[in-house]
Amino acid sequence: MSRVNPILNTDSYKLGHFLQYPPGVQAVSAYITTRGTSVMPEIVFFGLQIFLKDYLSQPVTAADIDEAEEVAALHGQPFDKAGWQHILSKHGGFLPLSIEALPEGMVVRRGLPLVQVVNTDPACFWLPGYVETALLRAVWYPSTVASALRHVKRTLMPFLEKSCDDPEELMPTRLAEYGARGATSLEQAGIGGAANLLLFENTDTLAAVMCTRRYYGAKMAGFSMPASEHTTMIAWGQEREAQSFAHMIDQFGDYPAYSVVSDSYDIHHALSELWGKLLQPRVRAKPGLLIVRPDSGDPIDTPVQAVSQLAYHFGTRLNGKGYKVLDDKVRVLQADGVSLRDITMILGRLEGMGFSAENISFGIGASQLQKVSRDTYSFTMKGSAIQDGDGSWRDMSRRPVNMHEKLPRAGRQAVVEEEAELVAIRREELGGRQNFLQPVWENGRLLKEWSFDEVRARARQRHRLYG
Repeated sequence: MSRVNPILNTDSYKLGHFLQYPPGVQAVSAYITTRGTSVMPEIVFFGLQIFLKDYLSQPVTAADIDEAEEVAALHGQPFDKAGWQHILSKHGGFLPLSIEALPEGMVVRRGLPLVQVVNTDPACFWLPGYVETALLRAVWYPSTVASALRHVKRTLMPFLEKSCDDPEELMPTRLAEYGARGATSLEQAGIGGAANLLLFENTDTLAAVMCTRRYYGAKMAGFSMPASEHTTMIAWGQEREAQSFAHMIDQFGDYPAYSVVSDSYDIHHALSELWGKLLQPRVRAKPGLLIVRPDSGDPIDTPVQAVSQLAYHFGTRLNGKGYKVLDDKVRVLQADGVSLRDITMILGRLEGMGFSAENISFGIGASQLQKVSRDTYSFTMKGSAIQDGDGSWRDMSRRPVNMHEKLPRAGRQAVVEEEAELVAIRREELGGRQNFLQPVWENGRLLKEWSFDEVRARARQRHRLYG
Protein backbone atom coordinates (compact mmCIF):
# COMPACT_ATOMS: atom_id res chain seq x y z
CA MET A 1 0.00 0.00 0.00
CA SER A 2 1.04 3.66 -0.23
CA ARG A 3 3.32 4.90 2.51
CA VAL A 4 1.72 6.16 5.71
CA ASN A 5 3.21 8.54 8.25
CA PRO A 6 4.36 6.20 11.07
CA ILE A 7 3.88 8.92 13.69
CA LEU A 8 0.20 9.28 12.81
CA ASN A 9 -0.51 5.54 12.77
CA THR A 10 -2.07 5.74 16.23
CA ASP A 11 -5.05 7.17 18.12
CA SER A 12 -5.24 10.94 18.54
CA TYR A 13 -5.20 10.87 22.33
CA LYS A 14 -1.89 8.98 22.39
CA LEU A 15 -0.12 12.04 21.02
CA GLY A 16 -0.17 13.50 24.50
CA HIS A 17 0.79 10.42 26.50
CA PHE A 18 4.48 11.37 26.65
CA LEU A 19 3.45 14.03 29.19
CA GLN A 20 1.44 11.67 31.41
CA TYR A 21 3.93 9.13 32.84
CA PRO A 22 5.55 9.66 36.27
CA PRO A 23 9.08 11.12 36.42
CA GLY A 24 12.00 8.71 36.11
CA VAL A 25 10.33 6.07 33.99
CA GLN A 26 12.83 4.26 31.76
CA ALA A 27 10.77 1.55 30.09
CA VAL A 28 7.26 0.16 29.73
CA SER A 29 6.50 -3.47 28.90
CA ALA A 30 3.15 -4.41 27.35
CA TYR A 31 1.67 -7.51 25.79
CA ILE A 32 -1.19 -8.62 23.55
CA THR A 33 -3.52 -11.37 24.71
CA THR A 34 -7.12 -12.55 24.41
CA ARG A 35 -9.56 -12.47 27.30
CA GLY A 36 -12.51 -14.58 28.31
CA THR A 37 -13.77 -18.01 27.29
CA SER A 38 -16.26 -19.17 24.70
CA VAL A 39 -17.26 -22.14 22.56
CA MET A 40 -14.09 -21.32 20.60
CA PRO A 41 -11.45 -21.40 23.36
CA GLU A 42 -8.41 -21.51 21.05
CA ILE A 43 -6.98 -18.97 18.67
CA VAL A 44 -4.53 -19.09 15.76
CA PHE A 45 -1.83 -16.46 16.10
CA PHE A 46 -1.06 -14.91 12.70
CA GLY A 47 -0.17 -11.71 10.86
CA LEU A 48 2.48 -9.93 12.93
CA GLN A 49 5.17 -10.43 10.29
CA ILE A 50 3.09 -8.47 7.77
CA PHE A 51 3.06 -5.48 10.10
CA LEU A 52 6.75 -5.73 10.94
CA LYS A 53 7.76 -5.79 7.29
CA ASP A 54 5.25 -3.28 5.97
CA TYR A 55 4.99 -0.68 8.72
CA LEU A 56 7.77 -0.93 11.30
CA SER A 57 10.32 -1.23 8.51
CA GLN A 58 9.46 2.33 7.46
CA PRO A 59 11.69 4.83 9.31
CA VAL A 60 10.34 8.14 10.47
CA THR A 61 11.54 11.05 8.34
CA ALA A 62 11.90 14.78 8.94
CA ALA A 63 8.91 15.32 6.66
CA ASP A 64 6.87 12.91 8.81
CA ILE A 65 7.73 14.94 11.92
CA ASP A 66 6.80 18.23 10.28
CA GLU A 67 3.50 16.82 9.05
CA ALA A 68 2.65 15.27 12.42
CA GLU A 69 3.45 18.52 14.24
CA GLU A 70 1.09 20.44 11.97
CA VAL A 71 -1.68 17.84 12.23
CA ALA A 72 -1.42 17.65 16.02
CA ALA A 73 -1.67 21.42 16.42
CA LEU A 74 -4.69 21.68 14.15
CA HIS A 75 -6.25 18.60 15.76
CA GLY A 76 -6.04 19.91 19.32
CA GLN A 77 -3.29 17.64 20.65
CA PRO A 78 0.23 18.24 22.01
CA PHE A 79 3.17 16.87 20.04
CA ASP A 80 6.50 15.46 21.22
CA LYS A 81 8.66 16.96 18.49
CA ALA A 82 11.84 16.56 20.53
CA GLY A 83 11.08 12.89 21.14
CA TRP A 84 10.57 12.15 17.46
CA GLN A 85 13.63 14.14 16.43
CA HIS A 86 15.59 12.06 18.96
CA ILE A 87 14.33 8.87 17.25
CA LEU A 88 15.33 10.32 13.87
CA SER A 89 18.81 11.46 14.89
CA LYS A 90 19.80 8.59 17.23
CA HIS A 91 18.00 5.65 15.62
CA GLY A 92 17.81 6.65 11.98
CA GLY A 93 14.04 7.00 12.28
CA PHE A 94 13.48 3.37 13.30
CA LEU A 95 11.43 2.89 16.45
CA PRO A 96 13.59 1.74 19.39
CA LEU A 97 11.44 -1.24 20.28
CA SER A 98 12.04 -4.87 21.13
CA ILE A 99 9.19 -7.21 20.19
CA GLU A 100 8.78 -10.85 21.21
CA ALA A 101 6.09 -13.13 19.84
CA LEU A 102 4.90 -16.70 19.74
CA PRO A 103 5.71 -18.57 16.51
CA GLU A 104 3.12 -17.57 13.92
CA GLY A 105 0.51 -20.17 13.13
CA MET A 106 0.63 -21.55 16.66
CA VAL A 107 -2.75 -22.58 18.08
CA VAL A 108 -3.03 -21.61 21.75
CA ARG A 109 -5.58 -21.29 24.48
CA ARG A 110 -7.08 -17.88 25.05
CA GLY A 111 -5.38 -15.86 27.75
CA LEU A 112 -1.78 -16.49 26.73
CA PRO A 113 0.49 -13.59 25.80
CA LEU A 114 0.94 -13.55 22.02
CA VAL A 115 3.18 -10.52 21.57
CA GLN A 116 5.26 -8.56 24.08
CA VAL A 117 6.83 -5.17 23.39
CA VAL A 118 9.24 -2.94 25.34
CA ASN A 119 11.23 0.17 24.44
CA THR A 120 15.01 -0.12 24.14
CA ASP A 121 15.79 3.57 24.64
CA PRO A 122 14.90 5.09 28.05
CA ALA A 123 14.11 8.38 26.34
CA CYS A 124 11.26 6.62 24.51
CA PHE A 125 9.47 5.07 27.49
CA TRP A 126 6.14 6.21 26.01
CA LEU A 127 6.62 4.29 22.74
CA PRO A 128 5.15 0.84 23.62
CA GLY A 129 1.82 2.43 24.52
CA TYR A 130 2.00 4.69 21.48
CA VAL A 131 2.17 1.76 19.03
CA GLU A 132 -0.70 -0.12 20.68
CA THR A 133 -3.29 0.99 18.11
CA ALA A 134 -1.36 -0.22 15.09
CA LEU A 135 0.20 -3.28 16.71
CA LEU A 136 -3.04 -4.61 18.18
CA ARG A 137 -4.89 -4.07 14.89
CA ALA A 138 -2.10 -5.88 13.04
CA VAL A 139 -2.59 -8.95 15.25
CA TRP A 140 -6.28 -9.19 16.14
CA TYR A 141 -7.68 -9.13 12.59
CA PRO A 142 -5.66 -11.86 10.83
CA SER A 143 -5.63 -13.98 13.98
CA THR A 144 -9.40 -13.74 14.32
CA VAL A 145 -10.04 -14.66 10.68
CA ALA A 146 -7.66 -17.63 10.92
CA SER A 147 -9.21 -18.74 14.21
CA ALA A 148 -12.76 -18.54 12.85
CA LEU A 149 -11.78 -20.58 9.80
CA ARG A 150 -10.11 -23.16 12.00
CA HIS A 151 -13.49 -23.52 13.69
CA VAL A 152 -15.07 -24.04 10.25
CA LYS A 153 -12.48 -26.70 9.44
CA ARG A 154 -13.07 -28.53 12.71
CA THR A 155 -16.82 -28.46 12.04
CA LEU A 156 -16.44 -29.95 8.56
CA MET A 157 -13.85 -32.59 9.40
CA PRO A 158 -16.26 -35.17 10.95
CA PHE A 159 -18.25 -35.28 7.69
CA LEU A 160 -15.09 -35.94 5.70
CA GLU A 161 -13.74 -38.47 8.17
CA LYS A 162 -16.95 -40.46 8.00
CA SER A 163 -17.51 -40.49 4.24
CA CYS A 164 -14.16 -39.83 2.48
CA ASP A 165 -11.20 -42.13 1.95
CA ASP A 166 -8.60 -39.38 2.51
CA PRO A 167 -10.16 -36.57 4.54
CA GLU A 168 -6.86 -34.85 5.35
CA GLU A 169 -5.95 -34.49 1.69
CA LEU A 170 -9.42 -33.29 0.72
CA MET A 171 -9.96 -30.76 3.51
CA PRO A 172 -7.81 -27.89 2.10
CA THR A 173 -9.94 -27.91 -1.08
CA ARG A 174 -13.37 -27.92 0.57
CA LEU A 175 -13.60 -24.15 0.95
CA ALA A 176 -12.75 -21.55 -1.69
CA GLU A 177 -12.49 -17.86 -0.78
CA TYR A 178 -13.99 -15.13 -3.00
CA GLY A 179 -14.03 -12.22 -0.57
CA ALA A 180 -12.04 -9.55 -2.41
CA ARG A 181 -14.98 -7.53 -3.75
CA GLY A 182 -16.69 -7.49 -0.36
CA ALA A 183 -13.63 -6.43 1.62
CA THR A 184 -13.25 -2.87 2.82
CA SER A 185 -9.88 -2.43 1.13
CA LEU A 186 -7.19 -4.17 -0.86
CA GLU A 187 -5.20 -4.52 2.35
CA GLN A 188 -8.04 -6.26 4.17
CA ALA A 189 -8.62 -8.59 1.24
CA GLY A 190 -4.94 -9.51 1.26
CA ILE A 191 -4.52 -9.99 5.00
CA GLY A 192 -7.85 -11.74 5.56
CA GLY A 193 -7.34 -13.86 2.48
CA ALA A 194 -3.86 -14.86 3.66
CA ALA A 195 -5.37 -15.96 6.98
CA ASN A 196 -7.81 -18.12 5.02
CA LEU A 197 -4.93 -19.74 3.14
CA LEU A 198 -3.52 -21.08 6.38
CA LEU A 199 -6.41 -23.55 6.54
CA PHE A 200 -7.73 -23.79 2.97
CA GLU A 201 -5.95 -23.56 -0.37
CA ASN A 202 -8.55 -22.52 -2.96
CA THR A 203 -8.87 -18.78 -3.51
CA ASP A 204 -9.73 -16.21 -6.16
CA THR A 205 -8.31 -13.36 -4.05
CA LEU A 206 -5.08 -12.42 -5.78
CA ALA A 207 -4.34 -9.94 -2.99
CA ALA A 208 -4.08 -12.90 -0.61
CA VAL A 209 -1.66 -14.70 -2.91
CA MET A 210 0.49 -11.59 -3.17
CA CYS A 211 0.37 -11.03 0.58
CA THR A 212 1.76 -14.50 1.29
CA ARG A 213 4.42 -14.03 -1.40
CA ARG A 214 5.53 -10.62 -0.20
CA TYR A 215 5.55 -11.14 3.53
CA TYR A 216 6.04 -14.90 3.98
CA GLY A 217 8.01 -15.93 0.90
CA ALA A 218 5.36 -18.31 -0.47
CA LYS A 219 5.86 -19.00 -4.15
CA MET A 220 2.17 -19.95 -4.47
CA ALA A 221 -0.02 -20.44 -1.42
CA GLY A 222 -3.40 -20.64 -3.13
CA PHE A 223 -4.89 -22.15 -6.24
CA SER A 224 -7.65 -21.18 -8.64
CA MET A 225 -9.23 -22.53 -11.82
CA PRO A 226 -10.88 -21.10 -14.94
CA ALA A 227 -14.44 -20.19 -13.99
CA SER A 228 -17.42 -18.48 -15.57
CA GLU A 229 -19.73 -15.93 -14.04
CA HIS A 230 -23.29 -15.02 -14.94
CA THR A 231 -22.17 -12.15 -17.17
CA THR A 232 -20.12 -14.41 -19.44
CA MET A 233 -22.94 -16.97 -19.57
CA ILE A 234 -25.96 -14.74 -20.19
CA ALA A 235 -24.01 -12.85 -22.84
CA TRP A 236 -24.83 -15.82 -25.09
CA GLY A 237 -28.59 -15.57 -24.45
CA GLN A 238 -30.88 -18.32 -23.18
CA GLU A 239 -31.35 -19.85 -26.61
CA ARG A 240 -27.59 -20.48 -26.81
CA GLU A 241 -27.02 -21.74 -23.28
CA ALA A 242 -25.85 -25.12 -24.58
CA GLN A 243 -23.30 -23.37 -26.79
CA SER A 244 -22.07 -21.29 -23.85
CA PHE A 245 -21.46 -24.48 -21.85
CA ALA A 246 -19.82 -26.19 -24.82
CA HIS A 247 -17.57 -23.16 -25.29
CA MET A 248 -16.38 -23.49 -21.68
CA ILE A 249 -15.53 -27.15 -22.32
CA ASP A 250 -13.60 -26.27 -25.46
CA GLN A 251 -11.72 -23.40 -23.86
CA PHE A 252 -10.87 -24.94 -20.49
CA GLY A 253 -11.47 -28.67 -20.65
CA ASP A 254 -7.73 -29.31 -20.86
CA TYR A 255 -7.11 -27.59 -17.53
CA PRO A 256 -7.09 -29.81 -14.40
CA ALA A 257 -10.48 -28.36 -13.44
CA TYR A 258 -12.91 -25.69 -14.65
CA SER A 259 -16.02 -24.24 -13.06
CA VAL A 260 -19.24 -23.33 -14.89
CA VAL A 261 -22.07 -21.39 -13.26
CA SER A 262 -25.19 -23.21 -14.49
CA ASP A 263 -28.22 -21.53 -12.95
CA SER A 264 -28.67 -18.58 -15.29
CA TYR A 265 -32.07 -19.82 -16.45
CA ASP A 266 -33.06 -23.27 -15.15
CA ILE A 267 -30.54 -25.22 -13.09
CA HIS A 268 -32.50 -28.46 -13.29
CA HIS A 269 -32.71 -28.30 -17.09
CA ALA A 270 -29.00 -27.51 -17.23
CA LEU A 271 -28.16 -30.50 -15.02
CA SER A 272 -30.43 -33.11 -16.58
CA GLU A 273 -30.60 -32.11 -20.24
CA LEU A 274 -27.43 -30.15 -20.99
CA TRP A 275 -24.72 -31.51 -18.71
CA GLY A 276 -26.37 -34.87 -18.13
CA LYS A 277 -27.24 -35.71 -21.73
CA LEU A 278 -26.29 -33.33 -24.55
CA LEU A 279 -22.82 -32.35 -23.34
CA GLN A 280 -21.83 -35.40 -21.32
CA PRO A 281 -19.80 -37.00 -24.18
CA ARG A 282 -17.97 -33.72 -24.68
CA VAL A 283 -17.17 -33.47 -20.96
CA ARG A 284 -15.86 -37.03 -20.92
CA ALA A 285 -13.70 -36.39 -23.97
CA LYS A 286 -11.66 -33.78 -22.08
CA PRO A 287 -9.15 -34.52 -19.30
CA GLY A 288 -10.36 -31.73 -17.02
CA LEU A 289 -12.79 -31.98 -14.12
CA LEU A 290 -16.10 -30.15 -14.68
CA ILE A 291 -17.30 -28.36 -11.56
CA VAL A 292 -20.95 -27.36 -11.82
CA ARG A 293 -22.11 -24.34 -9.84
CA PRO A 294 -25.83 -24.29 -8.93
CA ASP A 295 -25.60 -20.99 -7.10
CA SER A 296 -29.20 -19.82 -6.85
CA GLY A 297 -32.31 -21.46 -5.45
CA ASP A 298 -32.66 -22.99 -2.03
CA PRO A 299 -29.14 -22.97 -0.51
CA ILE A 300 -29.57 -26.48 0.88
CA ASP A 301 -31.93 -28.32 -1.46
CA THR A 302 -30.43 -27.11 -4.73
CA PRO A 303 -26.83 -28.33 -4.25
CA VAL A 304 -28.11 -31.64 -2.85
CA GLN A 305 -30.31 -32.08 -5.91
CA ALA A 306 -27.38 -31.15 -8.16
CA VAL A 307 -25.26 -33.95 -6.73
CA SER A 308 -28.18 -36.36 -7.06
CA GLN A 309 -28.93 -35.43 -10.68
CA LEU A 310 -25.29 -35.65 -11.73
CA ALA A 311 -25.07 -39.02 -10.01
CA TYR A 312 -28.05 -40.26 -12.05
CA HIS A 313 -26.58 -39.13 -15.37
CA PHE A 314 -22.81 -39.59 -14.87
CA GLY A 315 -22.90 -42.51 -12.47
CA THR A 316 -21.06 -43.13 -9.19
CA ARG A 317 -18.62 -45.50 -7.55
CA LEU A 318 -18.40 -46.64 -3.93
CA ASN A 319 -15.37 -45.51 -1.99
CA GLY A 320 -13.63 -47.49 0.73
CA LYS A 321 -16.11 -46.31 3.34
CA GLY A 322 -19.14 -47.36 1.32
CA TYR A 323 -20.24 -43.88 0.21
CA LYS A 324 -21.11 -42.88 -3.34
CA VAL A 325 -18.62 -40.71 -5.23
CA LEU A 326 -19.56 -39.01 -8.50
CA ASP A 327 -17.81 -40.01 -11.69
CA ASP A 328 -14.33 -38.49 -11.74
CA LYS A 329 -15.36 -36.08 -14.51
CA VAL A 330 -17.78 -34.02 -12.44
CA ARG A 331 -18.22 -32.34 -9.05
CA VAL A 332 -20.42 -29.60 -7.52
CA LEU A 333 -19.47 -26.22 -6.03
CA GLN A 334 -21.99 -24.22 -3.98
CA ALA A 335 -20.65 -20.72 -3.63
CA ASP A 336 -23.51 -18.30 -3.16
CA GLY A 337 -24.06 -17.08 0.38
CA VAL A 338 -23.88 -20.39 2.23
CA SER A 339 -23.39 -20.21 5.97
CA LEU A 340 -21.58 -22.78 8.10
CA ARG A 341 -25.01 -24.00 9.23
CA ASP A 342 -26.07 -24.42 5.58
CA ILE A 343 -22.89 -26.33 4.79
CA THR A 344 -23.38 -28.76 7.65
CA MET A 345 -27.00 -29.33 6.63
CA ILE A 346 -25.97 -29.97 3.01
CA LEU A 347 -23.28 -32.44 4.05
CA GLY A 348 -25.60 -34.11 6.54
CA ARG A 349 -28.32 -34.55 3.94
CA LEU A 350 -25.87 -35.93 1.37
CA GLU A 351 -24.47 -38.30 3.95
CA GLY A 352 -27.98 -39.54 4.71
CA MET A 353 -28.46 -40.22 1.00
CA GLY A 354 -25.26 -42.24 0.89
CA PHE A 355 -23.09 -39.61 -0.83
CA SER A 356 -19.53 -38.80 0.19
CA ALA A 357 -18.63 -35.26 1.21
CA GLU A 358 -16.04 -35.47 -1.55
CA ASN A 359 -18.72 -34.68 -4.13
CA ILE A 360 -19.16 -31.05 -3.16
CA SER A 361 -17.08 -28.07 -2.13
CA PHE A 362 -18.13 -24.60 -1.00
CA GLY A 363 -17.28 -20.98 -1.63
CA ILE A 364 -17.23 -18.19 0.93
CA GLY A 365 -17.29 -14.48 0.29
CA ALA A 366 -16.64 -11.50 2.50
CA SER A 367 -18.57 -12.96 5.44
CA GLN A 368 -15.46 -14.68 6.74
CA LEU A 369 -13.41 -11.50 6.29
CA GLN A 370 -16.01 -9.04 7.57
CA LYS A 371 -18.15 -10.64 10.27
CA VAL A 372 -15.41 -10.45 12.87
CA SER A 373 -14.31 -7.80 15.32
CA ARG A 374 -11.70 -7.30 18.01
CA ASP A 375 -14.32 -8.54 20.46
CA THR A 376 -14.78 -11.89 18.69
CA TYR A 377 -11.91 -13.21 20.80
CA SER A 378 -11.54 -10.16 23.08
CA PHE A 379 -8.07 -9.12 21.93
CA THR A 380 -6.40 -6.55 24.12
CA MET A 381 -2.98 -4.99 24.69
CA LYS A 382 -2.09 -3.99 28.23
CA GLY A 383 0.89 -2.35 29.86
CA SER A 384 1.99 -4.84 32.50
CA ALA A 385 5.31 -3.61 33.90
CA ILE A 386 7.24 -0.39 34.26
CA GLN A 387 10.95 0.20 34.85
CA ASP A 388 11.76 2.97 37.29
CA GLY A 389 14.80 5.21 37.34
CA ASP A 390 16.81 2.78 39.48
CA GLY A 391 16.41 0.05 36.85
CA SER A 392 13.97 -2.05 38.86
CA TRP A 393 10.76 -3.40 37.32
CA ARG A 394 7.42 -3.13 39.04
CA ASP A 395 4.02 -4.50 38.09
CA MET A 396 1.31 -2.41 36.49
CA SER A 397 -2.32 -3.46 36.89
CA ARG A 398 -5.60 -1.76 37.62
CA ARG A 399 -8.03 -2.87 40.28
CA PRO A 400 -10.87 -5.17 39.10
CA VAL A 401 -14.31 -3.57 38.94
CA ASN A 402 -15.80 -6.63 40.63
CA MET A 403 -14.63 -9.98 41.95
CA HIS A 404 -15.68 -11.77 38.75
CA GLU A 405 -13.57 -9.64 36.42
CA LYS A 406 -10.39 -11.37 35.30
CA LEU A 407 -7.64 -8.93 34.37
CA PRO A 408 -4.60 -9.65 32.19
CA ARG A 409 -1.58 -10.81 34.16
CA ALA A 410 0.75 -8.18 35.58
CA GLY A 411 4.54 -8.17 35.16
CA ARG A 412 6.83 -9.06 32.30
CA GLN A 413 5.67 -12.28 30.72
CA ALA A 414 7.09 -15.55 29.40
CA VAL A 415 5.35 -18.57 27.89
CA VAL A 416 6.57 -22.07 28.71
CA GLU A 417 5.46 -25.66 28.29
CA GLU A 418 4.06 -27.46 31.31
CA GLU A 419 2.52 -30.93 30.99
CA ALA A 420 2.01 -30.64 27.23
CA GLU A 421 0.33 -27.23 27.59
CA LEU A 422 1.58 -23.71 27.04
CA VAL A 423 1.21 -21.53 30.12
CA ALA A 424 2.11 -17.95 30.98
CA ILE A 425 4.54 -17.25 33.80
CA ARG A 426 6.38 -14.22 35.09
CA ARG A 427 9.63 -13.61 33.23
CA GLU A 428 11.71 -13.88 36.42
CA GLU A 429 10.36 -17.42 36.92
CA LEU A 430 11.68 -18.64 33.57
CA GLY A 431 14.92 -20.16 34.80
CA GLY A 432 16.45 -22.37 32.14
CA ARG A 433 13.18 -23.21 30.45
CA GLN A 434 12.43 -22.36 26.82
CA ASN A 435 10.47 -19.16 26.39
CA PHE A 436 8.06 -19.50 23.47
CA LEU A 437 7.88 -15.70 23.26
CA GLN A 438 10.79 -15.34 20.85
CA PRO A 439 12.54 -12.10 19.81
CA VAL A 440 11.25 -11.18 16.35
CA TRP A 441 12.07 -7.45 16.03
CA GLU A 442 14.51 -4.99 17.52
CA ASN A 443 15.31 -1.41 16.60
CA GLY A 444 14.31 -1.69 12.96
CA ARG A 445 15.66 -5.20 12.36
CA LEU A 446 13.63 -8.34 11.70
CA LEU A 447 15.19 -11.02 13.90
CA LYS A 448 13.01 -13.98 12.98
CA GLU A 449 11.29 -14.61 9.67
CA TRP A 450 8.68 -17.36 9.30
CA SER A 451 7.93 -18.95 5.95
CA PHE A 452 4.30 -19.47 5.00
CA ASP A 453 4.87 -23.21 4.90
CA GLU A 454 6.04 -23.14 8.53
CA VAL A 455 3.11 -20.99 9.65
CA ARG A 456 0.57 -23.11 7.73
CA ALA A 457 1.97 -26.35 9.16
CA ARG A 458 1.48 -25.09 12.71
CA ALA A 459 -2.04 -23.88 12.04
CA ARG A 460 -3.02 -27.24 10.58
CA GLN A 461 -1.73 -29.46 13.36
CA ARG A 462 -4.73 -31.13 14.90
CA HIS A 463 -3.51 -32.05 18.34
CA ARG A 464 -2.11 -30.06 21.19
CA LEU A 465 0.54 -28.86 22.20
CA TYR A 466 0.32 -26.79 19.04
CA GLY A 467 -3.23 -27.26 17.93
